[in-house]
Amino acid sequence: MLYWFTNLSDGGDFFNLFRYITFRAGGAFFTALIFGFLFGRPLIDLLRRKQKKGQPIRDDGPQSHLSKAGTPTMGGLLILAALTVSTLLWARLDNGYVWIVLLVTLGFAAIGFADDYAKVTKQHHAGLSGRVRLLIGLCIAAAAGAAAAHLHPAPLSGELALPFLKNTLINLWILYVPFTVLVILGAANAVNLTDGLDGLAIMPVMIAAATFAVIAYMVGNANFANYLGVHFVPGTGELAVFVAALIGGGLGFLWYNAPPAAVFMGDTGSLALGGALGAIAVVTKHEIVLAIVGGLFVVEALSVIIQVLYFKRTGKRVFLMAPIHHHFEKKGWGEAQIVIRFWIIALILALIGLATLKLR
Repeated sequence: MLYWFTNLSDGGDFFNLFRYITFRAGGAFFTALIFGFLFGRPLIDLLRRKQKKGQPIRDDGPQSHLSKAGTPTMGGLLILAALTVSTLLWARLDNGYVWIVLLVTLGFAAIGFADDYAKVTKQHHAGLSGRVRLLIGLCIAAAAGAAAAHLHPAPLSGELALPFLKNTLINLWILYVPFTVLVILGAANAVNLTDGLDGLAIMPVMIAAATFAVIAYMVGNANFANYLGVHFVPGTGELAVFVAALIGGGLGFLWYNAPPAAVFMGDTGSLALGGALGAIAVVTKHEIVLAIVGGLFVVEALSVIIQVLYFKRTGKRVFLMAPIHHHFEKKGWGEAQIVIRFWIIALILALIGLATLKLR
């Protein structure tokens, strides 16, 4: 919206700053951050009044979690509100990629909200039907994949780019949309599974998002893309504004989610943020790099899949409890110890992911 001010510029005044993605990204970050600080406490108070008993705590989980009973959930609404307002203010609204990512984020947020609402009202950890969640998520992800294929320039539409290799594309043809569904749905659910300890999910999400802000900016700039040997996708640089808003909103949320959490993100936030990461990866043609940058989320998801499959086959468990962060809790690791170590792992993986831009 504020990009409109460039129409008032003669090329050498203050309004000219709004032409620059970096300036608007900074504006989006601080807008979202201030939004989070201003409205965080009122939202938490509102959620506490409405939910009364807060998020239901599983009886079969770590015993330390029982002390968190009564903590309100749906705190992801704070991130989403800050993110949406900041994006609409600072991003170019004539950019189709921005709308794809924003709508995917809000679509998965709606699924998460319905799930959280069902859990709170029933006071049971089983929320929305898994089949319903999957079906709606599949539709959102498929629509996003089709829209991305339509907006991508002809040489890239329906193609899969490989990291570490220059000018290498694999034509997925009719499998492209199913592949994007796998990426977006997988990212959404992987982040959702990671959100099990205070502050555990939000920081790795922000680290991964910051990494993709750099990737989006480089891929969307012809000079940088040519220098790095990555595929140029015009228009993706604008996603740096969206990501800056996400990080600002995420920090505002973390202020209240830091141990002991005053509010939980809930599926409202975790599904939305995971969906956003998946959509950004699809738009920037860095789907495989997401598996590296978001490797922590991949491991969390795999730990659940391995646990379920192995238990069904043998009646025994590989991990003391899944997702894997609960395994370490059962082994006696403190919550803060797990969270900070997982943050470190997320940062290392993000740096490895960034290295793929140059190692070709």
